[in-house]
Amino acid sequence: MSAMRGEFSSRIGFVLAAAGSAVGLGNIWGFPTQAASNGGAAFLLVYLVLAFSLAYPALMAELIIGRHAHANAVTALKGIAPGPGSRRLGAATGGAGFIVASLILSFYAIVAGWMIAHLLAAMAELAGARATANWLVEFTLPRNVLFMGLFMALTVGIIRGGVSAGIERWSRRLMPTLLVTLVLLVGYVLTLEGAMTGLKIYLLPDFKALLSPQLIISALGAAFFSLSLGVGTMLVYGSYISDRENLPVLGGVVTLVDISIAVMAGFLVLPAMYVALHNGVDIFTAGGALISEDTLIFTVLPALFETMGFTGSLVALVFFFLMTVAALTSSISMLEVPVAYTIESSAISRRRAAAGIGALISLISLAILLNFEFLFGFVVSLTTRYAQPLLGFMYCLFCGWLWHRDSILQELRRGSPDAGNTLFWKLWPGYVRYVCPAIILLIFLHSLLG
Repeated sequence: MSAMRGEFSSRIGFVLAAAGSAVGLGNIWGFPTQAASNGGAAFLLVYLVLAFSLAYPALMAELIIGRHAHANAVTALKGIAPGPGSRRLGAATGGAGFIVASLILSFYAIVAGWMIAHLLAAMAELAGARATANWLVEFTLPRNVLFMGLFMALTVGIIRGGVSAGIERWSRRLMPTLLVTLVLLVGYVLTLEGAMTGLKIYLLPDFKALLSPQLIISALGAAFFSLSLGVGTMLVYGSYISDRENLPVLGGVVTLVDISIAVMAGFLVLPAMYVALHNGVDIFTAGGALISEDTLIFTVLPALFETMGFTGSLVALVFFFLMTVAALTSSISMLEVPVAYTIESSAISRRRAAAGIGALISLISLAILLNFEFLFGFVVSLTTRYAQPLLGFMYCLFCGWLWHRDSILQELRRGSPDAGNTLFWKLWPGYVRYVCPAIILLIFLHSLLG
């Protein structure tokens, strides 16, 4: 089955692809500002603990189910369900993941299109084409549609190539590029006036905030969402792993890489914000809170780059190149979820499935752009705040309660014959059965109640 579907040709290929799926736009700009707004290093400490106590076990649930089935999420969940009712529940959960992944990609492609536009704007500034640069950074429907379509075309092009020739091949190129670009930007920004102030805020803990419910909930959400859990992306990637691989080790490496990049991004974004403040750019809201996310990425940092003259255009080019790469490594995993289901449940080829589903998602993106003020925020909240935690809960339910424990151990022993005697096996079943579902529901209730 796996030979027909394709599989990752090497361990490093899977790690780079899975880490690329996890490392997205939120890791680069969302995580650092959450840390700064929630006690600095106190947030980091809680995040690191929760990433390995919550996100890693939940990640392993998806990887184990996927590798066992060597199939899409619908088939995989139906395959481990013990009865007719649970099989229907598995099909519904897998189908919901298909829909949610597609909806996430529909708004993600819009934001990624903005990244490409800002990247080209920096090039235009360097070439002296000021009018073109201004058009590229203006929020207009033609610009938004054009670059959303361009980004979707790039994503579809990679997925059409398949697992090893498409996803793995491009992940091997994009992830090292992302890492090198991030390190170079961090090195440069830390040499600028004001950077040390941001670094101190990021690294010096406010231990008074350590027991803050808001800090803990924010860290829980960051740990869960940073690994791209809940919509079946990791399950599908897990289905392409060779039976010879040690799954707990692979999952641990992916978790470590994702966390490392999120933490490293803090060394870029927080110092950059205080460099902006030093250069006269406001980084605080009217209420005195540190601004974050969309305000940061599309107003504060571009304003900072403008104060730096020609050098600022170069830095802007590199920064938005980094953001585009981060977006692309995540988008390919999102598109793979519906594509994998389509090609395995019908006679449609991968190329046709990728093109057709990519076109449908682009139409959803277009509808969002035409009704931006209402639909954009609605789709973001529906998918990431509500649907994703509930789907993550369902994966834990299947792995912790419905799938027989002996079958799970047998699956782990394929790549690690001594799996039953490891610390992972002594701790993980209880975590995925009790701890993970409880914490995921806590995140969901916090989102629901505001």
